[in-house]
Amino acid sequence: MKGVLILTKIKEYLKKNGLDLLGSFIIPILIMIIVYASIGIYWNSKTSLLASDAFSQYANFHASLRNVLLGKENPFYSFNLGMGLNYYAFMSYYLGGIFAPLVIFFDNSNIPNALYILTLFKIGACSLTFWIYAKNTFKINRFFKLGLAIAYSLMSFSISQSEIIMWFDAFIWLPLVILGINRLIELKKPRLLFISYLILFISNYYFGFMIGIFSFMYFLVRYFINRKEHKDRLIPYFVTSILAGLASLIMILPMYLDLKANGEVLSDFIIKKTDATGFWDVVVKNMIGVYDTTQYNSIPFIYIGIIPFIFCIFFFVSRKFNLKEKIGYGLIGIFIIFSFYFTPLDLLWQGGHFPNMFLFRYAFLLSFLVIMLAGYSLEKFTKEDITTLTLIGIILLVIYSMAFFVHGNNTYKYLKTANYTLTLVFLCAYLLLFVLYQSQNKLTFKQISILILLLMGLEAASNSTFMVKGIKKEWGYPESIYYKEPRKNLKELVNIAKNDNNGVFYRLENLNSISTNDSINFQYPGVDLFSSVRNRNTANLMGKLGFKSDYSALNTRYANNTLLMDSLISMRYNISETDISKFGFKEIAHNKRYKLYQNKYALPLGIKTSNKIMNVKPIDGDNLSSQKVIIDALAGKNYDFSEFVTPTLLNHDGGKITTNDDGTVSIKINTDQVMTLEYEVDVPNNSQAYVSLFPTTGTGTGSAEVETDNLYGHWTELGLSGQYYNLGYYKEGTKLKFKVYLSGVKEEFQMITPPVLIMNTNVYKKAMTKLQKQGVDFKVNGRKVFGKVNMKNNQTTIFTTIPYDKGWSAYVDGNKVPVTSYENGVVTFKVPKGKHDIELSYFPPGLKVGIALFVICIPLFILYDFYYEKKKKHN
Repeated sequence: MKGVLILTKIKEYLKKNGLDLLGSFIIPILIMIIVYASIGIYWNSKTSLLASDAFSQYANFHASLRNVLLGKENPFYSFNLGMGLNYYAFMSYYLGGIFAPLVIFFDNSNIPNALYILTLFKIGACSLTFWIYAKNTFKINRFFKLGLAIAYSLMSFSISQSEIIMWFDAFIWLPLVILGINRLIELKKPRLLFISYLILFISNYYFGFMIGIFSFMYFLVRYFINRKEHKDRLIPYFVTSILAGLASLIMILPMYLDLKANGEVLSDFIIKKTDATGFWDVVVKNMIGVYDTTQYNSIPFIYIGIIPFIFCIFFFVSRKFNLKEKIGYGLIGIFIIFSFYFTPLDLLWQGGHFPNMFLFRYAFLLSFLVIMLAGYSLEKFTKEDITTLTLIGIILLVIYSMAFFVHGNNTYKYLKTANYTLTLVFLCAYLLLFVLYQSQNKLTFKQISILILLLMGLEAASNSTFMVKGIKKEWGYPESIYYKEPRKNLKELVNIAKNDNNGVFYRLENLNSISTNDSINFQYPGVDLFSSVRNRNTANLMGKLGFKSDYSALNTRYANNTLLMDSLISMRYNISETDISKFGFKEIAHNKRYKLYQNKYALPLGIKTSNKIMNVKPIDGDNLSSQKVIIDALAGKNYDFSEFVTPTLLNHDGGKITTNDDGTVSIKINTDQVMTLEYEVDVPNNSQAYVSLFPTTGTGTGSAEVETDNLYGHWTELGLSGQYYNLGYYKEGTKLKFKVYLSGVKEEFQMITPPVLIMNTNVYKKAMTKLQKQGVDFKVNGRKVFGKVNMKNNQTTIFTTIPYDKGWSAYVDGNKVPVTSYENGVVTFKVPKGKHDIELSYFPPGLKVGIALFVICIPLFILYDFYYEKKKKHN
C-alpha cells in the first residue's frame, strides 16, 4: 500500500514538473551539442573531444575501467599502470563517479564517442540537480529556475576545463548537498544530506573536500542567521556529516593511506600573493567568454552569467534581506575571493597541495554562491526593484568599460573587444527587458521570464563557445584517428606477446606510443605513466636508474635508457614502427604498422641473490653507475660494461652552439626552427652506442630526436625522457655519423657536451646470462603473483621489480613472511634454502576498515534517522 502511494506521488510530480525536469536536462545538452558542432565535434566526428589530459589520461583510464567491469582487469592492483600501481586508489581519484561505469556500453576503440556522450550527460545532470535544488528552494517563476539551472551547468569553470571529465561529478552533487542542508535545517530531514555527501565523497574525494569546507561554512551561516530556531540542528548535522564521511572511507581511506605511504608530500607553506592575479580579476572574469589559460599564471574562472551576477549584487544592496544574511554569505564570498590572492588560503582549499596547472580549482564555489544568492533575490524581485536593478546594470556597464579601456590592453591582454561588446549587448538587453516589464501594458511577467530564459540560454551558449575555442587554441582537440587508427595493429602485436609467454610475467613498451598511458588501455605491463596517483617512491628509484620522472613524479618515461635497465625490469618486448637496432632484441612479428621485438636477455620478475643487495645504494646524479652497482650486486660480480667517448661535431644548423669552460655547451635554437647537430664517432665492434643528451638548465617543452643512416629515432621530450638516445648495435667496428635534432626550446639552455656511451655487448651478455640463471619466473593472476624457487647456499633474498607498497603480502609454502623493500622502491623478501612455492598478494591498505565502516555507518544512519524522525514527532 505504501509502495502504491509512493508511485502515485511520483506520477503526480512528473505530471506537474516533468516538462521542466526534462528541459533542465536536455537544454544544456542541446546547447553543448551545437557549441561542439561549431568546432567540428559531434558523434563519430573527425575531431575528438580528447583535448589536453583527456587524450593521454581520461580516454585510457575509462578504457581501463571498462576492462575492470568486464573482468579483464583486477580492481585492486594493476601491473599495467607504470611498473605496477594500487588501482583502487587510482580509481578513487579518476573513476569514482557513479556515471563512469556507463563506459561499459562502449567498445574501447570507441572511447572518444564515450567521453563525448558522458560529458554531455554530466553537463545535463549538473543542470538537472540544480533545477531540483531550485525547485525546492526558490519560490520563483519556472522559467527562471530553468535559466539558473542552465547557467549553472554551463558556467565558465566547468566548460573551460570540460576535458577533465571527472570534475563534473562534484558539480552534479553540490546543489543536492546544499539542498540537503536546507532540508535538515528547515524540515529536520537529514536523508538527502547523508546520501549526497556519501556519493560526493565517493565520487571525487578531492573536490568533495572543497565542497565539504564550503558546505560547512554554508551550514554555519544558516545556523547563526536564526540560532534560536535552529539550535537543535547542530547535532543532526554533525552526526549526518560524520557518518557519511566515515561510510565514504570505503574509497577515501585506501586512497589516503596510498598517498601517505608512497611519497606524496604537501606543498611548501609560503605567505605571498598568488601569481598573475590582479585587482580587476573578478570584473574581467565576469565578462562573457574571457579565457586566459588553464596552464600556469591563470586567474580564476568565475563567470556564471550576467543575470546571476546582477541579482547577486541586488541581494547585498536590497533592503529585503536582513543584515545577518548579507554578512554571513558575504563573508563566505570574501573568503573565497581572498583565497584567489593569498597563497595559504589557496593552498587550504586544495588540500595542502598546489595543483599542476588548472589553478584555483575551488573557483566554482564562488560561482555557485553567486547563483544561489541570485535565486533568493529573484524570489523577492518585484516591479519596484526595477530602478535598483537598472542602476546596478549601469554601474556594471561603467565598471566593465573601465576594466576594458583602462586595463584591458596591458594587464588583461586576453580580454578582447568581442568579450566586452558581447557582455554589454546582453547587459543592455536585460536592462531593456526590465524597463519593458516596468512599463504598463508592454510585456507580462511570463513573457519577460521566457525572453530572459532565451537570452540566458543564448548567453550561456556564447560563453561556452568562447571556452571551447579557448581550449582548442591552447590545447587542441586532436583528431579521433590518432586514438582509433593504430589500435588494431597495436593490439594484434600485444596479443602475440601475451601468448608468447605462457603466463610468465614480462614487460612491454611501444616506442611509437599513441599516448603516455597506452599500457592500461591495451593491457600490457609497461613503464610509462602520467597520473596524479602514482608511487613516488618507486618513481624516484627508477629516476635514479635513468627512467626520468619530473620533480613530482607525475610523469615517468621509459624512453632513452640502456640495455641494462631493459634487462633488469623484465622488458621482454618492444614495439616500434621502425627498426630499433638493440642488441638481443629480435623481430618476431610485424604487421602493416608495427614490428614486435623480443629481448633475449630480459630478466624474470624475481632474482635470487644475497642480502648484500640491501646495502647497495644508487649513486646520486649518476644513473649509469647506479645501474652498474645494482647489476654487480645481484650477480655477485664486478662487470666493466661501458665507457664514454667524445664525438666530433661536424656541423650544425638552425641555431647557435657555444662550448663553455665547465664542460657544457650553450644552445640557442632559432625561432620556429629545428636545430641540427651532426657528429661523428668511432664505434668499436660488439657495441651498443648511445648519445647522452643531458640538459643542465630548463628546456621547457623542448624535444630531441637522434638518427643515423640506418636508424630513425623517436621524438621525445628533453625534460621528461631519459638521456641515452640509441645510436644502434654494431657487431663490426664503424665510423658512425649521426644527427641530433632539437626543437621547441625558446630560450638558450645548457647541456653537458654530448658524449657517446659505448656498451660492450659481450660483457652485457655474460652478466645477463648469469642473472637469468638466478631468475625466478613469476606468473601474475590479478592481484596475486605465483612462482617456484630453489634457493642455494649463498642465496637468501628474492629481489623483484614489483613496486613496493604496504599492501603486498608474501607467503613461502603458505607461511607469511615479512615483505621488505630495496630503497623503498621495489619489493624484496627473504626465502630459506631449498625448494619453495612463493605467493605474493596485494590488497589495498585500509580497504577492509573502509568496507567495515561503510557496512556499519549506513545502518547507523538509518537507525539515527528513525530515532530523529520519531523524536521530531514527539516534539
